[in-house]
Amino acid sequence: MNNNTNNSNSNDWQVICRVEDIPVLGARRVARPVGVDVAVFRNAEDQVFALLDRCPHKGGPLSQGIVFGTSVACPLHNWAIGLDDGCAKSPDEGCTPRFAVKVEDGQVMMNVVELKTHALDLAPPRAGPGAATADKLGDESFDVQAPHGS
Repeated sequence: MNNNTNNSNSNDWQVICRVEDIPVLGARRVARPVGVDVAVFRNAEDQVFALLDRCPHKGGPLSQGIVFGTSVACPLHNWAIGLDDGCAKSPDEGCTPRFAVKVEDGQVMMNVVELKTHALDLAPPRAGPGAATADKLGDESFDVQAPHGS
């Protein structure tokens, strides 16, 4: 894998963490230099999904939602968002951008170009980390973690 982000292309994948670093039925946030963080989810079947950490309804932080099946419930208004497509379940409407993610040998990987360029124009969540607290207590995010054993 090419880790030189200055010459990255759409085939470059970055190791984010190991699958077991994501809590079952939970999420981790991947901070980006620009734009809203990305939420990486793990369901009960160890499937991994990645969505912009922002509900399409009121901008709630999806990384703080409850994962069930292949959906996450937004913590603000309990909208169910599909983890595979980022879209709200009927009767609700709207979608949040999703990101390509793959798992190889237990390592969760995301596309470097997509992380740097996808969905940069949306506002951050209106609650939770990065919201109105403006870097006060409880406003932490986590950088991309180096893989274990490196």
